Amino acid sequence: MIGERVRTRRTELGLTLRELAAQVDLTASFLSLIERDQADPSIKSLRKVAEALDVPMLYFLTEDDPNPVVRRDHRKKLMLPGSPVTYELLTPDLNRKLEMFVARVLPSDDNIAEPLPFPTEECILVLEGNLSVQLGEAEYRLEAGDSIYFEGSGLSGLCAWGDRPAVFVSAVTPAIF
Repeated sequence: MIGERVRTRRTELGLTLRELAAQVDLTASFLSLIERDQADPSIKSLRKVAEALDVPMLYFLTEDDPNPVVRRDHRKKLMLPGSPVTYELLTPDLNRKLEMFVARVLPSDDNIAEPLPFPTEECILVLEGNLSVQLGEAEYRLEAGDSIYFEGSGLSGLCAWGDRPAVFVSAVTPAIF
């Protein structure tokens, strides 16, 4: 499935295997193996390919589903390596301009915000626990029921605080995964 999506998107953009390989610092032969589903790329490699093909990384990991309903027990889950955050996708797929997910993070002083390679708009609604949102020099401490809207480029810090995990819903455009 990953390989077919890589090949389809690459050909949509009119790129050869060699051209894509040069952009992502992988060999054309390795990309060919990926496209034929004979090799699995690492998350790091898949992220590079996604950036070069101008799609969110999860574009390669999800199946198309024409059903607009996402049942709570059928959400696509994602945990990035080394990240303390667990994400569940609330939208049926990642082929849209808007992405919505619920995230869970344990309280910690660790900043879970990551810089994005493109501008975004985001709205976060805290469902449980407490969340600290740093926008530039300003810190906003949110509790359950609070929400915040911001330009993604302004986000410099995000962490859960208090004595229990923070659970929040985030709507982002364009999609980041």
